[in-house]
Amino acid sequence: MIRIGIIGDIGSGKSYVAGNFGYPVFNADEEVSKLYKKDKKVFIKLKKKLPKYISLFPINKTEITKAILSNKVNLKKIISVVHIEIRKSLKLFLKKNKKRKIVVLDIPLLLENKINNKNDILVFVDAKKTEIVKRLKKRPNFNRKLLNKFKKIQFSTTYKRKKSNFVIKNNFKKKSLNESINKLLSEIL
Repeated sequence: MIRIGIIGDIGSGKSYVAGNFGYPVFNADEEVSKLYKKDKKVFIKLKKKLPKYISLFPINKTEITKAILSNKVNLKKIISVVHIEIRKSLKLFLKKNKKRKIVVLDIPLLLENKINNKNDILVFVDAKKTEIVKRLKKRPNFNRKLLNKFKKIQFSTTYKRKKSNFVIKNNFKKKSLNESINKLLSEIL
């Protein structure tokens, strides 16, 4: 099985790119949302670590946001609970798709949390800063302070680009994106 890890800046369109490969995608952000909505154990652990912020199940993302913005240690507390579960979900995903030729990993902190394997093919999604900012501002839950907190725990885009095997320019146009993906796939298959 070939594992393709999608990396890049926040808002660069990593999930969009991952979804256009035509292979099973492990989307960590969606998995985190499921944990907040459906996993009572995660709720109990987070409530224990952040009793001032986490009060009701299912967990409301605004509670998570308030916790992160009020104290930088809170983000580490959340990560310590959530990432264990995400790793379990990833393991299940890989087991379920072990006969597939390719799987795509859309995990924002793939490198930072050492989730990638040395044989993974890393694809850096490159997008114009102006386009990224424009897209981020359109998100219903956009919060610049929160964005900056997340950026602080991520490796620089320069580092991620250096670590990548391929770079895909994302101009958010499906035709040119698919051409880039097809070219990349023809090189690795």
